[in-house]
Amino acid sequence: MTMEIRPIRTEQDYRTALTEISQLIDKDPASGTPDGDRLDILGTLVEAYETRHYPIAPPDPIDALRLLMESRGMTVKDLVPYIGQTNRIYEILNRSRPLTLNMLYRLHDLGIPAESLLSRPRTAASESHG
Repeated sequence: MTMEIRPIRTEQDYRTALTEISQLIDKDPASGTPDGDRLDILGTLVEAYETRHYPIAPPDPIDALRLLMESRGMTVKDLVPYIGQTNRIYEILNRSRPLTLNMLYRLHDLGIPAESLLSRPRTAASESHG
């Protein structure tokens, strides 16, 4: 199983690396050992390959807002200072009202990445069909 580590360039290289990672994980090598170092290096190479070949799009603004609410245990009432009245917040969460530029600024201040806030939101119609 021990072979020279090289860049992952093809899908076959990727699958081979995943197989080896799985085998190394089963051994549960200690950090700093040859197998532990090999696992760390292969993990880094696989991550780089996946980033290039299987990029994950950021969540749209509404999904990012829902994720923020869930991760921080926030309620609609907690968003009033950032978005406005609760009925407006429900309309936004239901995708029937767009976020304004000022809302986007305030949500960014809460920690939602600009990349998510600037992505095109799905519509309520597309959500119910797909």
